[in-house]
Amino acid sequence: MDAETLSPVVYAQVLAGLARINTATLTARPTIRFLKRAATGPFRLLDVGYGDGGMLRAIWRWAGKHGIACDLVGIDLNPRSEAVALARHPAQAPITYRTGDYAALADEPWDFIISSLVTHHMDDPQRSAFLRFMEATARRGWFVNDLHRHALAYHGYPWAARLLGVHRIVREDGQLSIARSFRPAEWHDMLNAAELDGIATVERLFPFRLCVSRIK
Repeated sequence: MDAETLSPVVYAQVLAGLARINTATLTARPTIRFLKRAATGPFRLLDVGYGDGGMLRAIWRWAGKHGIACDLVGIDLNPRSEAVALARHPAQAPITYRTGDYAALADEPWDFIISSLVTHHMDDPQRSAFLRFMEATARRGWFVNDLHRHALAYHGYPWAARLLGVHRIVREDGQLSIARSFRPAEWHDMLNAAELDGIATVERLFPFRLCVSRIK
């Protein structure tokens, strides 16, 4: 889905399909659950790899419902994401969408740094660097929301994707993402390599989510 040859129109269709999948699989729930525990007051948050901006909008709605002031920023390497997110952006929402590398934002003040369905796309050095970045930069905590590699999820996903009528790329990439994702022991090994094992928490959540959290 990140191929440069993909047209903006098809890319928007792919992100729309991903949004349907994310809604059906309760993607925002683990991240909101983390913020319920960690965000006890106003906060500034960075979402790395925001896609269509759906997670940021979900956080904004949750914060508004609970009277919590927030300043939300998304960063995405794909320049086509910004246009898609802006097309779905509520005018009053305090959300900024940026294009570029998260590492360039290290000098800005962040209370929380999050990502959703991103870390399985990274190689080992990139993932370790990202974990270290979050630990060094996020003042109040960070959260990784990703997939749990499981046979039932792998074989069941194509059927669910067809029922939801998503683009072929979403069906194919989604199953590949499950295959590339991790199991708890693998996350502990990665945290250990980043000198974060015993500091961050690995947790399995329904349905087929494997999340890593750190509250400071």
